[in-house]
Amino acid sequence: MSVPSYDIITDSTANLPDELIRSWGLRVLSLEFIVDNVSFKGYDPNIPTDNKQFYDMMRNGKTVKTTLASVTDAEALLRDCFESGQDALYLGFDSALSANYEVNSAFMEQIRAEFYPEKKLLCVDTLAAALGEGLIVAEAVRLREAGMGLAELADWVLANRLSIASWFTVDDLKYLQQGGRLTAGAAFAGTLLNIKPVLHVDTEGRLIPREKLRGRRRSLQFLADKLAAKIRQPSAGSPVFISHADCLDDCELLMGLIRASNPDVRFVINNLDPVVGAHAGPGTVALFFLTDQGRE
Repeated sequence: MSVPSYDIITDSTANLPDELIRSWGLRVLSLEFIVDNVSFKGYDPNIPTDNKQFYDMMRNGKTVKTTLASVTDAEALLRDCFESGQDALYLGFDSALSANYEVNSAFMEQIRAEFYPEKKLLCVDTLAAALGEGLIVAEAVRLREAGMGLAELADWVLANRLSIASWFTVDDLKYLQQGGRLTAGAAFAGTLLNIKPVLHVDTEGRLIPREKLRGRRRSLQFLADKLAAKIRQPSAGSPVFISHADCLDDCELLMGLIRASNPDVRFVINNLDPVVGAHAGPGTVALFFLTDQGRE
């Protein structure tokens, strides 16, 4: 069976490992982060980010700002896609967390209509971030390779994007406080009590606090228990994606807890990209899996 002739475009916030980006032939539109007034790509295949250095910089008090992907980059990427003979499906970063999808999907459609009216571009807001967005992209690649056409796949993503469960916990409350999701008083009190909040992404793509647990082990156990209760059951090799912000030991602990109830899952692990990580902070662990129970 021949693979349909369209490319999949996604954002750097999909957080996928380089080897998957290359093997799947993905086109990646990179958001940017800014440190000391210098802007960097969240994803650059030619200049890999030193994630340990990035998160150590945050631990040492550096302020990191983030910006949308540039429309100039979006135009160049889309032109290259169309001029290589392909149509395009853009699977974008959660619009409830960023204006990136709204701005760049509209701009790319403008470029298509003006300069490439014979080409097709379909855009879908994944309502997901980090490897939750990445898991949707992975499923889309699988279905494209199975022969699913462009329009059918766009419809499938719209119909199935809420089957991605997204749960995460942070290690330091100050980053949520800096982003306006906790008051300074709540962050201070939580730090004293060793509180590790658990959050998830809801049906509208919003980040919602769910639990306040004392201690790292309890928060990771909560994530593992949530997966055991809600993962789409059962199939050998079910995909489980985990993003971590320079805390591989905690990630491996979570993997062990998950294997205790689901030994045959297939893990994809990657460092949390700097654009998302700038808002969640070092020590974040984020868990993503398929569910038939919907997002809570």
